[in-house]
Amino acid sequence: MTSTPLNNTNSPLQPTPSYADIQSIVAADFEIMDKQVFGSLNSKVKLVMSVSQHVINAGGKRMRPLITLLCARMFDDNPSEKAMHLAAITEMLHTATLVHDDVIDESGQRRGKPTANATWDNATAVLVGDYLIARAFNLLVGFQSLPLLQVFSDGTCDIAEGEVLQLQHQHNPTATEDDYLRIIDGKTSRLFMMATQGAAILQDKTEYMQALGDFGQHFGNAFQIIDDVLDYSGDSELMGKNLGDDLAEGKPTLPTIKALELLKDSDIEGYEQLRIAVQTGKTPNAEQLIELVRRSGSLDYCKQRALEETKLAQQALSTLPDNRYRTGLYQLTELASARLL
Repeated sequence: MTSTPLNNTNSPLQPTPSYADIQSIVAADFEIMDKQVFGSLNSKVKLVMSVSQHVINAGGKRMRPLITLLCARMFDDNPSEKAMHLAAITEMLHTATLVHDDVIDESGQRRGKPTANATWDNATAVLVGDYLIARAFNLLVGFQSLPLLQVFSDGTCDIAEGEVLQLQHQHNPTATEDDYLRIIDGKTSRLFMMATQGAAILQDKTEYMQALGDFGQHFGNAFQIIDDVLDYSGDSELMGKNLGDDLAEGKPTLPTIKALELLKDSDIEGYEQLRIAVQTGKTPNAEQLIELVRRSGSLDYCKQRALEETKLAQQALSTLPDNRYRTGLYQLTELASARLL
């Protein structure tokens, strides 16, 4: 196995490509995959179909299935029905996790659209999320690949454990950075790992499993840290939620964890205000608390951590076949980091 260095080929005159540009690299595959996400639903229960279609229609950019398609093409530049099918299954699993997240967070909107739990009720949303997971595994059996089933079953367990860990540390002002990394490794990064490693198994390129796992983990870590930073510094309209929502929900995110650590040594009054807000979820002075986190230096630390994780993801790509699909994966890491600017 040879290692090919990866360099940023984008000069100041050549900005990072847009998400649409990267998606266009596998445009035909992506279009088929997107149709399969809907076509794979076959419940005899009309309500299951209605809710499933609602949550899938409200979906985002389909980044995880895009990664599967890029990985598959990176190993074999030919259309692969199996890879498109696996990419659709990956999106189905991702959608299920979002449905469950919305119930836990009591969210009324996601990306500016009503959530399933708000449109129907919590019980319906949870059960349809369960259906999507069950259907995904029903479809995975069709590949008749025990290694593939192993990766996805292990990964799905890790996702569930990550969600439970987050719930366990909710409203816990003593949560640590290690706690946070364990949480996001499960709830976010694991699905990115499944998206990459699944493609390697399908294409019989298991010698790249470690590199792909490293890429998925570090890219997922960076992606989640960036999301959490934007909860204190982003555009609420673009994000589809209010700034400070994570704080109000008592989520143990890295910006809050680091702010508490820094304030404890420099501003005990500010530390107490933030600690109580995390512990109680009461944030009547949300703007003041957000400014407190910003002033603490926490966001600078988090941005640096996100860039470190991005660099590790890019380094993992250097051992993979050097072609435009690998470049597409690299550009995805740049696009994610550009959200910090």
